[in-house]
Amino acid sequence: MSDQRVSRPRRPGDEAGDGAGQTPRKRPQYLEPDYRSPGERIHRRPSKEVFRRRRLVVAVLAGILALVLVLLLGFVWPGFWRSDEEPEPLPTVTVTAPAPTPTVDAMARAPEETAFQKALPSAVLQFALVSQAESPATLDAGAVEAWTFEYGDGSRTVTVVAGQWATPEEATAATQAMMAAAGQPTAQGDVLVGDQVVGTYVITPGSAADLAVATWHNGTAVFQATGPLDVIEEFYAAFPL
Repeated sequence: MSDQRVSRPRRPGDEAGDGAGQTPRKRPQYLEPDYRSPGERIHRRPSKEVFRRRRLVVAVLAGILALVLVLLLGFVWPGFWRSDEEPEPLPTVTVTAPAPTPTVDAMARAPEETAFQKALPSAVLQFALVSQAESPATLDAGAVEAWTFEYGDGSRTVTVVAGQWATPEEATAATQAMMAAAGQPTAQGDVLVGDQVVGTYVITPGSAADLAVATWHNGTAVFQATGPLDVIEEFYAAFPL
């Protein structure tokens, strides 16, 4: 038996020697130290900076949403900030000037005056009592007591005739007669003591253009004041009876 060797056919790339001249093969990527599989790249955890930015965005959006919600509640529904009612008007402040006081001295009063006389004032507004006397005409009209009191301020006067009747009915009848004789009233109303109506009053023109007459009664007492047109109504209102 002879030693025969079978020769393998040459293949492309087979060269004699130690393989010099062959092109080096590229190392597979999965053998690299920083290689990450597709699954690992998808599920990789974000960095802390990314989390911080996300939280900031969420906080800003939440704040905007809360602000919008508050505005809707305040101005749309239920609208607790919306005022559909008219604003309340500011209170009116009324400044009242102090009542004027007399610039002249009142006359001395006699100690023997009757109770009705003593009830008549010594001063009304700026007018002081300057004289008094009985009123015969009022006594003739049925009064049981009657007086004429004259008040002055140094330049003008107001004359008051005051009478006392026996009953309220007689006083009412006397007042009506005096009102009818005084003429057409320019003002009239009730005489009040507190909330109780105790009589009536009228303001009528006087005998001159600058004069006026106030006539009123209070229970059994009847009064008629004649004086300057511009003060007679205030004089009546300030008279204590």
